[in-house]
Amino acid sequence: MVTENKISKPAEETACLSLVIPCYNEEKTLKSCVERCFKLKERGVKLELVIVDDCSTDNSYAVAQDIAKEYPDEITLCHHEVNQGKGAALRTGFTKAHGDFVGVQDADAEYEPLDYLTLLDTIIKNKADVVFGSRYLRQECRRVLYFWHTWMNRTLTFLSNMFTNLDISDMETCYKLFRREAIQEIAPLLKENRFGFEPEVTIQVARHKLRVYECAIHYEPRTYEEGKKIGWKDGLRALYCILHYGAPDAPLPMQLIQYFFIGLVCALANLWLFSMFMLTGMPLAGCTVAAFLLAAALNYILCITILFRHKARWSSAGEIFAYLLAITVMCAFDYGITAGLMHLGVSAFWSKSWSTLLGFFGNFILRKFLVF
Repeated sequence: MVTENKISKPAEETACLSLVIPCYNEEKTLKSCVERCFKLKERGVKLELVIVDDCSTDNSYAVAQDIAKEYPDEITLCHHEVNQGKGAALRTGFTKAHGDFVGVQDADAEYEPLDYLTLLDTIIKNKADVVFGSRYLRQECRRVLYFWHTWMNRTLTFLSNMFTNLDISDMETCYKLFRREAIQEIAPLLKENRFGFEPEVTIQVARHKLRVYECAIHYEPRTYEEGKKIGWKDGLRALYCILHYGAPDAPLPMQLIQYFFIGLVCALANLWLFSMFMLTGMPLAGCTVAAFLLAAALNYILCITILFRHKARWSSAGEIFAYLLAITVMCAFDYGITAGLMHLGVSAFWSKSWSTLLGFFGNFILRKFLVF
């Protein structure tokens, strides 16, 4: 559990703020971004900037070196020899941050660093562990750009909230402020190298049961011609991250919905395999067992890929044994229902369909509470 930081004075008087600035090909905006960040010092905030150049192919690293020489006491400069992505750059920066509070600052001009005064005030006054800066809370004039980009952000936020049970208005925001002990506890667990960082870190925040607040921030989006990098592929990756990282701790209804789709795929595979084996003239028992076992293998692969946390409850051997036990129980159940209904005169197809439907709930219960 994160230790509570007892701070009662205004942020301007007490806060030591570290801003991690991931940088990739931002030679045109990096210096102005740093200068805007230093305006926080004029408001009494003790400031540390951690610039992480992610193997830029333009002159960004040279610009960063010049800035670091100009402000040696306030700037820490890191450099990746190979481009890895924003998430990897942030992980590097988090390990170098020494401030009481650690925030994220893009190297462009889309965000207003002075908004960190509001975030700092929020995290201190409310004794929060994390504060999200929301681009959607403020109702005022704004630059109008891409409908589908905004729709994608809002949709991903909605899905993320369904899995984390947090009521956040802007999960994809750059501005996230953490207590240092909170982010340094989370950072070693993060795996996403690119823009999947946003949903992944949000899921970890929920998993660690941190106290979360959000407040309105200013936002001036840039076009792709002006250097915006995130695209539809990153949106798909974010969706995968929500499913992959969020599913193990999602509310039970969300897990059941996901398992429904996993079960539907496996059920269709089960029915198709059963039909194919029946056409070969195999005995009923052989058709039923063979189709069930192959569908169960597919179910296991999908479960550990999407829904459950692999090897969370048992060792590798224990998990395999528990899964085989669950398969044995459900295989007997599947055969018993199928054979019993056929004995009563129900067709093979409908007998198998009913056993598969009942088996869906049994499989979910055994996998959730016994195997994984």
